[in-house]
Amino acid sequence: MKRIIIILSVLITGSTVGQESITLDECYRLMFQNYPLAKQIQLFEKQNTLDTEVISNVRRPQIHLDAQATYQSDVIELPLPITTFEGVNKDQYRATISVNQLLYNGGTTGASLNLKSAQTKTKQKQVEVNLYQLKQQINQLYFSILLSQETYLLLESKQTQLLAKLKEVQSGIKYGVILPTSDKVLEAELLKLSQQFDEAESNRIALIETLSSSIGQSLDHAILFQNPIVNTVLQTEINRPELDLFQLKREEIERSEALIAKQNAPKLLAFATGGYGNPGLNMLDNSFQAFYTAGIKLNWSVFDWSSNKKQRQSVAINKDIIDSEVETFALKTNIALNQQINEMDKIERFISSDLEIIKLRKEILKSADSQLKNGVITSSAYITELTNLYEAENTLLKHKIQLQLAKANYKVIKG
Repeated sequence: MKRIIIILSVLITGSTVGQESITLDECYRLMFQNYPLAKQIQLFEKQNTLDTEVISNVRRPQIHLDAQATYQSDVIELPLPITTFEGVNKDQYRATISVNQLLYNGGTTGASLNLKSAQTKTKQKQVEVNLYQLKQQINQLYFSILLSQETYLLLESKQTQLLAKLKEVQSGIKYGVILPTSDKVLEAELLKLSQQFDEAESNRIALIETLSSSIGQSLDHAILFQNPIVNTVLQTEINRPELDLFQLKREEIERSEALIAKQNAPKLLAFATGGYGNPGLNMLDNSFQAFYTAGIKLNWSVFDWSSNKKQRQSVAINKDIIDSEVETFALKTNIALNQQINEMDKIERFISSDLEIIKLRKEILKSADSQLKNGVITSSAYITELTNLYEAENTLLKHKIQLQLAKANYKVIKG
């Protein structure tokens, strides 16, 4: 039995030597960097680059090649007795190449590029918002691991106390002061304690593996999670990425309005067409000829039955929708903040109560320790009081971790 206890003690104390450590902020950073959703930010940027090139191509010459061969059931005939005109062939052939160059389109291209840029920024910010909302999940995992870690240390403290008490009891048995079987009760409690060690470590490993998946980086099971000092300043100002997202959505709507406003602007193009065919431009010349045409074309939708105006009005309604979303978000956030404040106040009251309970339990255990030495009570009675103290200390530990978690969640909610 002694050998088992010694080995267990060496394993416990030795496992804390030379450990790597990690902080809550590092977990946040790794999550933003490695979570699969984060890849979308770069993908949206690449997509925007390609779409921008496509939109910008409208400013470049547009070249088209056409070729056709046809057979007509009838052709042009001249009702004049001209003997030199042979008539037009019913089979005709033509190949042309056309070049169109946009000269002016009222700024539609620039407006399209601005809209595409605004849409990309909105999509990227939405990804940031979704990642930010995972921070509370990281908080829950991190502080749960921290609780397992601190519980393990508390078990070590209890084990040290039991080992010391076992030596005293064995000495008391030797001199006939304490009942012969009293050490067996303590040895049984130490075995029970080893099971609690296994359970705490198993829970910790499971939580670490879950956290590893969330932050996209494998964490060693022996890594030490640092206890963060969360200083919470209670204030009403909200600084969440959702607010930036709402602003980007407004800007996207404004860009859409600008694009719609320019859609009816006049468009001026230069064009040129060259070709070879039979017949050419001279329909009366029944032979293969080269030909070309060039010119300038103006396209302007002068009247559209107010469709453009109504489109802009429809898009503008989205601004009111965004405003209602902002109000809803602010309301929900303030409610969540108030809930966290109430939670922190409640836990702080519990901690004050825990400290009083522990103080009383220590006095009771001190008395029980003296009674055990004098043979007044049994080892079982002593273990009962020791367990009561341990449970009170464990409750205090849980409340302290819960308070840190509530503070961390408050900071996340507030932004």
